[in-house]
Amino acid sequence: MRKNKVDIITLGCSKNLVDSEQLMRQFQLNGYTVTHDAEKVNGEFVVVNTCAFIGDAQEESINLILALGEEKDRGRIGKLFVMGCLSERFLKELKTELPFVDRFYGKFNWKELLNDIGKAYRPESSTDRVVTTPKHYAYLKIAEGCNRTCSYCSIPIITGKYRSRPMEEIVDEARLLTRKGIKEIQLIAQDLTYYGLDVYRKAVLPELVERLSDVPGIEWIRLHYGYPSHFPHDLLRVMRERENVCKYLDIALQHISDPILKRMRRRITKQGTYELIGHIRDEVPGIHLRTTLMVGYPGETDEDFAELMQFAKDARFERMGAFAYSHEVGTYSYKNHQDDVADDVKQQRLDTLMRLQQKISTEVQQEKVGKVFKVIVDREEDFYIGRTEYDSPEVDPEILISKEKQLDIGQFYTVQVESSEAFELYGKALV
Repeated sequence: MRKNKVDIITLGCSKNLVDSEQLMRQFQLNGYTVTHDAEKVNGEFVVVNTCAFIGDAQEESINLILALGEEKDRGRIGKLFVMGCLSERFLKELKTELPFVDRFYGKFNWKELLNDIGKAYRPESSTDRVVTTPKHYAYLKIAEGCNRTCSYCSIPIITGKYRSRPMEEIVDEARLLTRKGIKEIQLIAQDLTYYGLDVYRKAVLPELVERLSDVPGIEWIRLHYGYPSHFPHDLLRVMRERENVCKYLDIALQHISDPILKRMRRRITKQGTYELIGHIRDEVPGIHLRTTLMVGYPGETDEDFAELMQFAKDARFERMGAFAYSHEVGTYSYKNHQDDVADDVKQQRLDTLMRLQQKISTEVQQEKVGKVFKVIVDREEDFYIGRTEYDSPEVDPEILISKEKQLDIGQFYTVQVESSEAFELYGKALV
């Protein structure tokens, strides 16, 4: 165990990562050496920032805590703290089942951790953080919580009502990030498109994106995650007019069958979904859409799944992920519907859908061969590995660039695509 060292481990989404980065900075201001997701965890304090979205995430969090408990028993780490979504949702049960954890903190009271170890939280540095992503991009969280009432989702149970951050504060944080060398902003919230309705009484995401695009030094702004119902259509004008707003939108659609959409309480219909996708593609030519689809929702029939497959064929999403329904305690679905689609059927449907998407992705990638793109280089391995404006870090395809010319990590280059695979491109730098 190393005195005066703090290990922070983050599980789950990029929104959790931002919380961890802010906590890391607070520890640094109090004189600690801080590491994030270190290979060797041996700190005087170890903090696990947990995820609880679905059962698999909960299991991952608990297994890690148990493993760290064993390290604590051996004297290899000091105090063990748990924060984030798991302890926000299951605090009472965790205290009983994991008594070796020194203290639990929820999603929003983690600032108390510093006081509990005799240190001070520095509110004047509340938006400062240690960027743990590559030095050229960072996530920027614009809101907490969610006001949607999707029947399957546990997020509102964990995070509460939607709370927009003031626009000026977000823009100031973006400026702070550019001073650290950040060139690409990943704009995140549980629901970007709701932004401002609680504070400004209107959807002001388009205005926020415009103001961020004016910040010197920001070369790319990428949007995660939109919601289809009551979509702020003026956002499409901003994406079309502003060169540093990526023609990329992550918008989870979940399903297309009207009976399933209704049971999911998504507040949009099949026709409305098709019309929205058509409008987005018309308004922003060349846009790449990422979506998430769900299989195995309670009551999903073979006919419903066939509709979903046809939808995936029609929409031809450039980027698509899918998952099987998880029957989460406390949700509307858990209280009102039976988890009546067998696990093997869920898996079969998931595999079938993803095979289709692999075929579509292969065709989408093939269409890029011979074309030239602006690419940012993320890292160097056997190739230089980068991304186009159509690719988000970690979840989307990458472009592998030959080493004919020396390139610098974090810089933009013009790259010509020479060949493709389902989820990768290969190319060479032209300049």
